[in-house]
Amino acid sequence: MARNEKRIAVTLACEDCKRRNYITMKNKVNDRERIELNKYCRFDRRHTLHKETR
Repeated sequence: MARNEKRIAVTLACEDCKRRNYITMKNKVNDRERIELNKYCRFDRRHTLHKETR
């Protein structure tokens, strides 16, 4: 079975340390703009804003 082409893998980078910590999926049809999530950064040892990178 082919992978669904509407959902794509995106990488999330921490805004403080600029490291790419997470890989997640998003629906590019419903979510056109880049996503921003509060996630735990193990390098900063706290929750920080993570933004989608290209």
